[in-house]
Amino acid sequence: MSTSSVAVAPPHELAQHTEAVGRYQAVKQYTVVQILGVWAAAALPMGVLAWIAAPALEDHLSGTGDVPMIKALLLLITAGMVWQFVLVAFLLWREQRTFRWPVVRDALWLRSPRNPKTGESGGKLWLILIPLILLFAIEAMLPAVGAPANRDLGKFLDSHAGHTFMSGNWGWFCLILVMFLFNTLLGEELLFRGVLLPRMNRAFGRGDWAANGVLFAGYHVAFPWMIPATLLIDTFAIAYPAKRYQSAWIGIAVHSAQSVFLAAILLTLVM
Repeated sequence: MSTSSVAVAPPHELAQHTEAVGRYQAVKQYTVVQILGVWAAAALPMGVLAWIAAPALEDHLSGTGDVPMIKALLLLITAGMVWQFVLVAFLLWREQRTFRWPVVRDALWLRSPRNPKTGESGGKLWLILIPLILLFAIEAMLPAVGAPANRDLGKFLDSHAGHTFMSGNWGWFCLILVMFLFNTLLGEELLFRGVLLPRMNRAFGRGDWAANGVLFAGYHVAFPWMIPATLLIDTFAIAYPAKRYQSAWIGIAVHSAQSVFLAAILLTLVM
């Protein structure tokens, strides 16, 4: 066969295909059992901390009304999210045996969003964050049905008691900032969209993003009243875009926008 009869794709198309495939080749695919194991390692400690450890710790903390329970939840939920960062580091080391940034970047999909049609990365694609952040904001507007009064952090911080608690309280404000940091950057998002999502393709195929959304919603055993809204909003505002554009930064950015907004509000209360 003559070489003239062989169809060769243009160089830019080959490069785009290589990058798309490469983002999956940079990770080791998990089995269903492994996926559920990682999920359990994140979800079960959070449930234990919220429903067993928090009531036990509440009696040892100062304050009146709901304040002791809120303090206990803030301390323990923050600890649970720090644990998730440790879990990410453990899983990454077990798979890659290094923490060098080029390896970490590829293994956790910490790369610019990639257009699935053109193969282009970054640039105007970052504008997709605007509608996604607006969609994610809807979650905060949905009522928390069935949330116990002394466990609803948002409702407490929005109340007079919450305002009084936060006024001049720099120590607890800093703790909340740490919780936000591990919630949206180093913990939840890094685990679910950096570790799990890229490794769920072999087990769930094209529906890996939907399965990821279900797991993320079910992970909220510490705050079960949040599960319906999380399943409805987060799956489409975070899990699907992160899969489509093969970038964990999308979930981190969308989730962090809410944290930045809340941190600004809390800062005004503290000051």
